[in-house]
Amino acid sequence: MKNIEDLRALGLFETRVPRYTSYPTAAVFTPQTGATLQQEALRNLDPEVPVSVYIHIPFCERLCWFCACHTQGTKTLGPVESYVETLEAELALLRLTLPEGVRMGRLHWGGGTPTILPPPLIHRLARAIRAVFPPHDTFEFSVEIDPTMVDRAKIDALAEEGMTRASIGIQDFDTEVQAAIGRIQPFDITRACVEDLRAAGITSLNTDLVYGLPHQTTERIVDTIAKVRSFAPDRVALFGYAHVPWVSKRQKLIDEEALPDDMARYTLATLASAALLDAGMTAIGIDHFARPGDALDTALRTGRLRRNFQGYTADTCETLIGLGASSISRFPAGYVQNAPATPGYAKRIHAGTFAGSRGYELTDEDALRARAIELLMCYFRLDLDELQSQCGPRARLLAPILSGIAAKYGDFVHLAGQRLEISPKGRPLTRMIAAEFDQHVPDRLTYSCAS
Repeated sequence: MKNIEDLRALGLFETRVPRYTSYPTAAVFTPQTGATLQQEALRNLDPEVPVSVYIHIPFCERLCWFCACHTQGTKTLGPVESYVETLEAELALLRLTLPEGVRMGRLHWGGGTPTILPPPLIHRLARAIRAVFPPHDTFEFSVEIDPTMVDRAKIDALAEEGMTRASIGIQDFDTEVQAAIGRIQPFDITRACVEDLRAAGITSLNTDLVYGLPHQTTERIVDTIAKVRSFAPDRVALFGYAHVPWVSKRQKLIDEEALPDDMARYTLATLASAALLDAGMTAIGIDHFARPGDALDTALRTGRLRRNFQGYTADTCETLIGLGASSISRFPAGYVQNAPATPGYAKRIHAGTFAGSRGYELTDEDALRARAIELLMCYFRLDLDELQSQCGPRARLLAPILSGIAAKYGDFVHLAGQRLEISPKGRPLTRMIAAEFDQHVPDRLTYSCAS
């Protein structure tokens, strides 16, 4: 109990900090950086180095109340077909801009609901992508799957186009919790989806769970994890629900009185983590778990674990090219986000220009701090000697920050020389500790609670 009170005193239950899937975060992107940097960075890519490609499909037949992603509802395929046409036009622009020979090491379809695409559109989009980005020898293709919006024909189409990993959103299997977040997803439908994926030869399965949801209890989350374990997933992401109705208006439909309080939320996270560890999974960073031998587990053990907009990853590609409305590209020079609204995105693309509308150009110090934050988020430690070998002598400038962290967080961290390590009991504070390196915190915080 003392640890809980110490964590509370340090602000765990009230401090709002980024999840640090990028640094700087998208909250500090500006319109002064956009399509110009996007085009220049694309032209200067080294064709010998594979890139990652992200395709954003923003459409959903239902808009889940808890979701804060850039999505829009549709009951017909008309807008989806038009959107695929725009993606094809964006790919055509890329073909004219990229150096010859660029190949993709990773491809990820996210949303929204990528499985809103019927098989003909799946084939059409996948082939348009491969025409511009031939797969590298290390190619992997992952897709976010909504079990209520997929059937065997769609799964077979994705498998035919090379899908190697499926990521299934679950959140919680309790019917009262599902009703409270506007996402009805019966266990039997999800199980049938998993069986179809396995039958189609998809050997890697991710599942996403969320704690801190309305009406969630320890008994319900334990039951959900037991059901998830029956799928034998290779990876599980356990995210804390971020209640930010001032950012995502649909979250106003959620009854705030039904949300667990600080202590209950912390207990849910701790209990769920323990259940996944008891199942033999390895903890990956602050919120992922992987089976021994999975690529994430191997990346953790070999020092190749990275963190990007999809969370923890074994993807070591330095460039991520985002296509579609609101998608973010990451280049060595900085970040560029496409226009977030679908009409604005489509207008730019069909005018023959790239859709980058805001972004951030990295300085050398930004790159240094970004790597320091990533090391903490991935490994719970930061060794300035190691950082210096990667980023040069400027790494020593971070030494005073390490000293300040040690003074502020006491025995939740350990500082020995130039090496800082977050203790196991201090890991709930990881995002807060990472924020000590952040020079770009906006005046008005819009981030989720650190717990």
